[in-house]
Amino acid sequence: MEEALEGNLELKEIQRLEGHSDRVWSLAWNPVAGAAGVPAMLASSSGDKTVRVWQQSGRDWDCVAVLDEPHTRTVRSSAWSPCGKLLATVSFDATAAIWKHAGGDFDCVSTLEGHENEVKSVSWNASGSLLATCSRDKSVWIWEVLPGNEFECVSVLQGHTQDVKMVQWHPFLDILFSCSYDNTVKVWAEDIDSDDWHCVQTLGESNNGHSSTVWALSFNSAGDEMVTCSDDLTLKIWKSEIQKQQVGDGYAPWKHLCTLSGYHDRTIFSVHWSRDGIIASGAADDAIRLFVENKDGQVDGPSSPSYKLLLKKEKAHDMDVNSVQWSSKETRLLASASDDGAIKIWKLESIS
Repeated sequence: MEEALEGNLELKEIQRLEGHSDRVWSLAWNPVAGAAGVPAMLASSSGDKTVRVWQQSGRDWDCVAVLDEPHTRTVRSSAWSPCGKLLATVSFDATAAIWKHAGGDFDCVSTLEGHENEVKSVSWNASGSLLATCSRDKSVWIWEVLPGNEFECVSVLQGHTQDVKMVQWHPFLDILFSCSYDNTVKVWAEDIDSDDWHCVQTLGESNNGHSSTVWALSFNSAGDEMVTCSDDLTLKIWKSEIQKQQVGDGYAPWKHLCTLSGYHDRTIFSVHWSRDGIIASGAADDAIRLFVENKDGQVDGPSSPSYKLLLKKEKAHDMDVNSVQWSSKETRLLASASDDGAIKIWKLESIS
């Protein structure tokens, strides 16, 4: 991959998707679409109280569904189940909704209530057996997926002192991560003896964490590194000896590797790590940045990797970039969403 990323690259806009009448907050690629003859599919969540589902048709993208019920306020986030058949959406109306995708239709099969106010983010675990939601009410809820599209809350996690902005499950371990307005990332795991979930680590300013709101995080494909982004205008890379955890050798704590600063001059809202190792960031400066691991001239050896800027895309949108998401199937295909109401599909290409 390093060879392929040498030379001049451009982030080429290949499609602009319009239809939302308010800002677009977040994007989610369907994890099973986009390969084996199944057209790529993308969900977008908006301040216009709807979720739109977009499907690739040849070179174009079409809006194939507008989910305008049951949410009565901004839809902040959505997430596809690992099998690609269920879409979870969360809203400022304090609810989550579960949609079943069958035969081209989307039916709302469940509504999850319990949060006191705005729900900000939703995430499925790797097996699709658990769902996590987080809210401005400072709590994180874990829901167990039961037969018949029933969902039972199995744990309410209290620990953050402010609005929780994002929840994200580890790519293959049942460990949950949450980012908050309280400037921390918390790591949650289940106690096997008691079935209770508890906080096993807090990444804060005292251990090289962020000094302002943490907006988002993402994992590399191996699951042993994580990137976080913040209102403090930095990206931070973290590492864990996750293999120890996989073989039941106790919790493997996350340690700060490096900080990327000076690349955005306003709040970094979104970060996403592609399966082939490219980190994308989107920010309130209307720009997108791409980073890769710097494998040139490492004097300290492989134990202390650093990351370098690969590409700058100024004025990627007319307003804040709220979400950047790499396709899970097609290499170097990136989607972005903005306060300008538009969604853009980009392709990272070499300039000949």
